[in-house]
Amino acid sequence: MTQQPPVLDYGASTYERDFWKGQGRDYEDRAERLALRGLLPPSGGRLIDVGAGFGRLANLYTGYEQVILLDYSPDLLRDARMYLAARPPLTVAASYYDIPLADGACDTVVMVRALHHAADVPRVLGELRRILRPGGALVLEHANKCHLKAVLRYRLGRGPTPFTLEPKEFAYLNYDFHPQYIRQHLARAGFAVEAERAVSTFRVPALKRLVPASLLAGLDGVLQRPLAPLRPSPSVFLRCRAVGDAGRPQPGRPLFRCPRCRATDLRDDAPGHLRCGQCGTDWPIVDGTHRFR
Repeated sequence: MTQQPPVLDYGASTYERDFWKGQGRDYEDRAERLALRGLLPPSGGRLIDVGAGFGRLANLYTGYEQVILLDYSPDLLRDARMYLAARPPLTVAASYYDIPLADGACDTVVMVRALHHAADVPRVLGELRRILRPGGALVLEHANKCHLKAVLRYRLGRGPTPFTLEPKEFAYLNYDFHPQYIRQHLARAGFAVEAERAVSTFRVPALKRLVPASLLAGLDGVLQRPLAPLRPSPSVFLRCRAVGDAGRPQPGRPLFRCPRCRATDLRDDAPGHLRCGQCGTDWPIVDGTHRFR
């Protein structure tokens, strides 16, 4: 396996679940679901959610024949399997810098609330393009460096300029991105942006306390398309199409690819693991989750 940048590992922490379930983020969850419903193809073959965590958004993928949840934390994926016990997805513990799927294995890729942890955005986008068949859809969310509050703080002399293209690391492995920076690297990776949404524009604590989440999210949903060109929101959603020949499915359309030798000859000859037929590496399956770490 090639050397990778550091990956933020939530491990057995309950932070992500607590972030959504115990800290008053019902508005953001509702707004993001509205955006995803508006951008995601409603049905298809194989969908992968990269950085899926505990599977917060997975109940939106019911129109797909196969759903894969990928995250670096096996513990979060265990929670996802419990959360989605009625229809358990395929869960894969791996880095998004080296996704253990074959070229062109997926028809749709979703990545929400995960890119902001990436120190090497071009490498992540390159992997997303590789595993996506030509013409496939990518729904990508990224944190917006030049949202309205950041611009106002700068104009009032209370914050740095948000207009430079380089990512801003505001905490360890937490980045805000200029929308143009993301679009440039999407184009270089082989993606064409087709649609955009401005999401969570009303992410203001006082406003969230005063206005019911359902009402605030409903207004957010109405404004997501018309506000998109202005990008006032802290979160941007994009739907992109995979262009060019990269990611062309291999004969037989295998699913997995060995992270060690890049072979797609992975066999389940014995219970509890996949064995690479080329390099002989055993990749364990623990609590239903394929581990490629």
